[in-house]
Amino acid sequence: GMKIPDVPYLMVHFGLNDFFMTGETEFWVANEVDAGYCGKLIFVFEDQTCPSHYHRVKHETFYVLKGRTKMVIDGSEVIKETGDVLVMPTKTKHSFAGYEGPCLLLEVSMPSVPGDSYFENKAIGRDGVI
Repeated sequence: GMKIPDVPYLMVHFGLNDFFMTGETEFWVANEVDAGYCGKLIFVFEDQTCPSHYHRVKHETFYVLKGRTKMVIDGSEVIKETGDVLVMPTKTKHSFAGYEGPCLLLEVSMPSVPGDSYFENKAIGRDGVI
């Protein structure tokens, strides 16, 4: 098994109140704004989706720790599995879901800051911005 760090976690439903369809669980290992880095573990159930969005500032790298994920990147679908790495440059529209089972991702990125996540679905956040 894998031990999850003893850090605060967020069960995110993106304001849509349908967690098992549109949601994720985030374990924030670090979000060091002044030092310029962030590290999160992100868990999604099978078919549970983090909805399509992009970041104007944040550059992300995802590492699949366990399971498989279906990512849609600028409209193109890719399947990634345990051990795969995917770099998500700034301003790249992306979504992801657990594929054929749950998935645990490591996100290593620039800091997560309010107002830098722009969602396609305008019902999320304030007119699509979190």
